[in-house]
Amino acid sequence: MKKTLLLLMTLSLLMMPLGMANAEERKDVVDTAVAAGQFSILVKALEQAGLVETLKGSGPFTVFAPTDEAFAALLKQLDITAEELLARKDLKDILLYHVVPGKVLSTDLKDGMKVKTLQGSDVTISTNPVKVNDANVVKPDILASNGVIHVIDQVLLPQPKHK
Repeated sequence: MKKTLLLLMTLSLLMMPLGMANAEERKDVVDTAVAAGQFSILVKALEQAGLVETLKGSGPFTVFAPTDEAFAALLKQLDITAEELLARKDLKDILLYHVVPGKVLSTDLKDGMKVKTLQGSDVTISTNPVKVNDANVVKPDILASNGVIHVIDQVLLPQPKHK
């Protein structure tokens, strides 16, 4: 009886870290981005565009997440303020261009593959180095409960849709 009790106690102690890891993984892609602390402009843009609830949905989603530094570089390039960016009529399209349906891990990538975004246009993946269009993937495979985030160093801008 003592051996069984000791075995059960040992197993429960070994399982504790696994349970804690699962609690962390339960954050959705939005909460994971918020917790990371380097995506404040992205999160504000998602709120402004009304996409927070969508990305808190069941998914799964693959999000190519530009850092605050990537947004700062875009603002400088376009010579606009963050407020002007958040007021753009195409903000939702820009953000949806960073999201792919399904959970695509770095191990799933093939050089030259094209992936359709929720915006409707394709992004092109390169693998040496790993890039999405011209943006470098600086940190891949941040797992969330409803998908995965790949951190990128540039904001992706979709080509204007032709009517």
